[in-house]
Amino acid sequence: MKKPIIFALDDDPQVLRAVTRDLKSKYRKEYRIMSTDSANDALEALADLKKKNEIIALFLVDQRMPEMLGVEFLTEAKIFYPDAKKVLLTAYSDTDAAIKAINDVQLDYYLTKPWNPPEEKLYPTLDDLLNVWQLNFQPEFDGIKVIGYQFSPKSHDIKDFLSANLFPFQWLDAETSDKAKEIIKLHDLTAADMPVVSLQDGNCFKNPNIVELATSLGLNAHPKDSLYDVVIIGAGPSGLAAAVYGGSEGLKTLLIEKHAPGGQAGTSSRIENYLGFPNGLSGQELTHRAITQAKRFGIEFLSPQEVTSITEKDGYKSITLENGECISTKSVVITTGVNYRKLESEGIEKYTGAGIYYGSSMTEAQACQNKEVFIVGGGNSAGQSAVYLSKFAKNVYITVRKKDLSHSMSSYLIDQINAIDNITLLGHTNITKASGENDRLTELELSNSETSEIRRVPADALFIFIGARPYTDWITLDIIKNERGFIETGRDLTRYENFKRVWKKDREPFLLETCSPGIFASGDVRAGAMNRVASAVGEGAMAIKFVHEYLAEI
Repeated sequence: MKKPIIFALDDDPQVLRAVTRDLKSKYRKEYRIMSTDSANDALEALADLKKKNEIIALFLVDQRMPEMLGVEFLTEAKIFYPDAKKVLLTAYSDTDAAIKAINDVQLDYYLTKPWNPPEEKLYPTLDDLLNVWQLNFQPEFDGIKVIGYQFSPKSHDIKDFLSANLFPFQWLDAETSDKAKEIIKLHDLTAADMPVVSLQDGNCFKNPNIVELATSLGLNAHPKDSLYDVVIIGAGPSGLAAAVYGGSEGLKTLLIEKHAPGGQAGTSSRIENYLGFPNGLSGQELTHRAITQAKRFGIEFLSPQEVTSITEKDGYKSITLENGECISTKSVVITTGVNYRKLESEGIEKYTGAGIYYGSSMTEAQACQNKEVFIVGGGNSAGQSAVYLSKFAKNVYITVRKKDLSHSMSSYLIDQINAIDNITLLGHTNITKASGENDRLTELELSNSETSEIRRVPADALFIFIGARPYTDWITLDIIKNERGFIETGRDLTRYENFKRVWKKDREPFLLETCSPGIFASGDVRAGAMNRVASAVGEGAMAIKFVHEYLAEI
């Protein structure tokens, strides 16, 4: 936590030096001492300090100054720091003004000059005032603040990005938060500027794009080199495992992620069946451990950055990024995973980001306090989110097309859900329409496939976890995929008529190798993958083994 500030102001340089010396001698261990001889400069400094989230504990101000009287300064300073203690330095002739100031600006004390010796005439008074201040002082959140409107899709995107990248932040609703209104006034912000991200150093980013925000937070969106041994595209569990093994085995490794490390697993509130963690761990915790481990082995991590295409020439692979930059590499591991399938019902797209979300239950959980929450999907991700959201919501409803969850969810999760009173399973149920007011979701239309009953229910939030659509549309290279878009690898490639046309090696493809030599696929993006975190991690490690074998050939 930043040290609180004791702020001294006196237009007489000699007096200012003396008071600053005495303050530093006594209080420098617990407080920062700031001083100036100009009241106007001091007022400018206060505005800047407030924007930087600095805290002032006490003002020590001279009464007679040419630019303004000390009482006038304290009146202005009170706007920025109403809770700071206020002490006036006066001559004997200013006693009446000081007494009047006790009522006008809630002056805490006045001291007559000179104050020597300070051990008798200065420190005891300031000690008492600072002790009282400390008793009432409640430290504010000292980090990133996001100010915006709760049901703004752009606000949701920024919160989701910060949360997924493990940046602690405080959400402030522009309509209901007093702190938000204070920041809006301080920075002269308007509704058109929302959402606003206020950083710890006081800088405010108005309606920022994700890359701009990421750069300001120290993330790397540009490659440092032009040639790598292996480039891993996608930082889900499989990509992170590949990065760890690539780095640990001496390969010049680049990991590229378009949003945040962890993939869908990173948004999971609790993973309870991962080997070695009997009490479970969150997706964020697993991701944080993995990315720290990979960086320790010297891998380069590029995020947020999107790959738009892969081409080949003379055995080298050329990767084009969204910003137009190109990277050359000897091998590639594609671990882009899957996206949740879109729910095509009426109104869903209109309210996406404004009460309707794909995954991301942890980001919006606080907004679901005592609300009616619906979840679509019967997989483990849906179940984990239901359990997590039940801690906040009044009621959580899981809607599935089948009778129950036994065909799609792990039994340990089903047992947890059955034991939670405010979770209700709605079997044979489809969501056919979403409606809202004031640009936010308020109601869902549900239809029962068994009884044909249609009913409308109040809904404050809908979280969608349906199906798995591989993220492979960006691949323009002639790489064989199955009818659902998953990448085929290994011996399964031989089933395709065009395999021999594109495969020109004497050997068969390695187990995780695509029909393009030196390009591998692992994790959920690969046809036939097991869709479990542990298996994705295993495939990522295996992919690096095959990368080594491929590099030995060239």
